Amino acid sequence: MSDTFTVTEIDSELGCPGASSFVQVQLNDLTDYPLPERSPPPPAIVPSKYRNYAQQIHDFKVYEDDVWIVTFPKCGTTWTQEMVWLIDHELDYHTARDVNLNSRSVFLEIGAIGERIPVDTVTAAANVKRPRHIKSHLPLALLPRQLWTVKPKIIYVARNPKDVAVSYLYHYQMIMGYRGTREAFLEGLLQDRVMFCPQVQHALDFWALKNEPNVLFLTYERMKQDLRSVLPRVCEFFGKSYTDSQLDELAEHLSFDRMKKNPSTNNEQMVRSAMKMNGREEEHFEFMRKGIVGDFRNELSEEYIEKFDTFIEHQLAGSDFRYDL
Repeated sequence: MSDTFTVTEIDSELGCPGASSFVQVQLNDLTDYPLPERSPPPPAIVPSKYRNYAQQIHDFKVYEDDVWIVTFPKCGTTWTQEMVWLIDHELDYHTARDVNLNSRSVFLEIGAIGERIPVDTVTAAANVKRPRHIKSHLPLALLPRQLWTVKPKIIYVARNPKDVAVSYLYHYQMIMGYRGTREAFLEGLLQDRVMFCPQVQHALDFWALKNEPNVLFLTYERMKQDLRSVLPRVCEFFGKSYTDSQLDELAEHLSFDRMKKNPSTNNEQMVRSAMKMNGREEEHFEFMRKGIVGDFRNELSEEYIEKFDTFIEHQLAGSDFRYDL
């Protein structure tokens, strides 16, 4: 590891087949870092495997015609990928049906974090035919530094941490193979010790860039409340113009029920493979589970709702950003 980063091993109760150990990665080289008023950036939590890819991702070549979709996990990433790809590709439903979303909009760092994934997805993403659509959950400080000089289009989506907590827990259990307690996972989020944390800061860094012409900041809740009203804003961002009937059709295509039934977007094959790898192949789990805003009220105890409220309030102190729920 070069002087670009400081990497520190951490003790974690959240080890699992998908990632048995974790490190804290601190960015030291602030060349091209876009938030000089907040330096140094907070360290990020990633699986230990990531240390082998940190510099490669930092130096990843970015092109102006790239499109980057960045989110904390479980914030509507797949939904946003499909929306953005179709808007940017003249509503080409034929290709969207025939080519899996994961091939059309590639996951940059999955091979750099997944302990049992043997593919170098960073190199694979670099070699995708341009113009590239690339997805990442990495916090701003760990993303390629050329993002801030080349300035391709970046779409960021934030979601209320309480709903994220519930969805991320199920994902960790079924996709990552986590078998620890529910309480340990929730406490891990509250202590910013879960993969891709710190969570609120993840959103705040992009909120600080919301007025940059190449950055579009969206929220999961607004998309769920009225996706049809969000679509024209995304179209404008891409310099695209579609008729009202075309946007109505797109909104229907992007509805939760349609996405969940769509083999190109529902990640069923990935889920089955991950669950088999982690010894959960006999259990039932769907990547698109509920998609409900406020489902945390059905899943979290009053104690944890209060803990998350306090956590969020503390994290947002001094910022004008507020989650929609």
